[in-house]
Amino acid sequence: MDPRFVDRLTPTAIVDELDRYIVGQRAAKRAVAIALRNRWRRQRVEGDLRDEIAPKNIIMMGPTGVGKTEIARRLAKLAGAPFLKVEASKFTEVGYVGRDVESIVRDLMEVSIKLVKDEEATRVRPKAREAAEERLLDLLLPAGQRGGQARSYSHQAPLPGETEPSPPPGPDATREKLRDLLHKGKLDDREVEVETTEDSSPFLQVFGGAGVEEMGLGGLKDMLGNMGKKRRKRKVRIPDALELLVQQEVERLLDNDHVTREAVNRAENAGIVFLDEIDKIAAGSAGSRQGPDVSREGVQRDLLPIVEGSTVTTKYGAVKTDHILFVAAGAFHTAKPSDLIPELQGRFPIRVELEPLAAEDFVRILTEPRNALTRQYIALLGTEGVTIDFDEAAITELARIAAEVNARTHNIGARRLHTVMERLLDELLFSTPEIGEQTIKITEAYVRERLVELAEDEELSKYIL
Repeated sequence: MDPRFVDRLTPTAIVDELDRYIVGQRAAKRAVAIALRNRWRRQRVEGDLRDEIAPKNIIMMGPTGVGKTEIARRLAKLAGAPFLKVEASKFTEVGYVGRDVESIVRDLMEVSIKLVKDEEATRVRPKAREAAEERLLDLLLPAGQRGGQARSYSHQAPLPGETEPSPPPGPDATREKLRDLLHKGKLDDREVEVETTEDSSPFLQVFGGAGVEEMGLGGLKDMLGNMGKKRRKRKVRIPDALELLVQQEVERLLDNDHVTREAVNRAENAGIVFLDEIDKIAAGSAGSRQGPDVSREGVQRDLLPIVEGSTVTTKYGAVKTDHILFVAAGAFHTAKPSDLIPELQGRFPIRVELEPLAAEDFVRILTEPRNALTRQYIALLGTEGVTIDFDEAAITELARIAAEVNARTHNIGARRLHTVMERLLDELLFSTPEIGEQTIKITEAYVRERLVELAEDEELSKYIL
């Protein structure tokens, strides 16, 4: 987490940012905002006390589709933190067939590695592009005009007395002419031969990266991965060749040791794990009464050291979980947080309840967020010249129908709006390529004509809406 960025993220600012995407749920937003700000505060504590300050993990309780996952995901994106969403119900106790809970930390590390790699790649990309362009010009020039030397400008050593790498020899007129044509896109139809690396290890193709590591064969995986890489040349168009060469140069410029160290630091001090369906492994859940409690309680006991603070071995080294923030969530229809084992309850001291969504909330969800569904469909249809305009009454009717169907069937919260909107615009989405550029007004009558009959037929709405 970049402290300079988080300096500006006061709890008020965090809640305001979450408000741009998620309607309501003020208590949950406040809880995660305080948790994020406490991370910044902890980093500024001096001395040994810093290591003693543990994150205050959160349990979110509320029906599906009210914003639990979205709040945690947006929070992680806001902080630039590694974020992993997992379902607690897919884990099994040690000794049972299935995924073990330590895979949570391994998966979080993969997310963290990708996050840091992407940031570093963005930083070195301009320099990588320059080097890739020189390599591409070498490929385009006849062999006799390359000056008799292989160029690798991203790795030239500085001459004595210089602090920067020495510049390449003065390019001749042909080289500069090709460079000019390349910049103007006049060489885009030409092809060049580029050397690429492909993974041809059958072992990795069968087992996959995560599977090999979970079997404790991470070192063997890396060894076979290097042995299995095969280099071959293939002809590609100039734009594709340039992109391939840029990617190769980026890989050469990246300091993998720095990436790994930074990724471990991010995972340990800024990582956020969203444990969904935590109620499914509680003793009072309906599912647990149908099967052996020992497995579900065993999963809780296996989760305990991860949440409490332990060290997990990954292929990137040991990762401590002491300061990872865990946000658990569940509907808790047939169970309650007190049905979790006492030790695990104690590791989730913050509990917030999210409110069910009503028709008024649906109106706001359809209009206020930056990624509102109405804006998404306007943008989608706008790509083919069709402008749709939702009037206020139409939005109100859509919200009413969604809330009514939720009340009569299963309450799936805001996810019902996706089904309702898709059904409303089904004909338009299908026929847009043929109808040409025009503006279509979505009115209350338009909504009622296409949805009311379905919504009022209880049997049909169960299957269609």
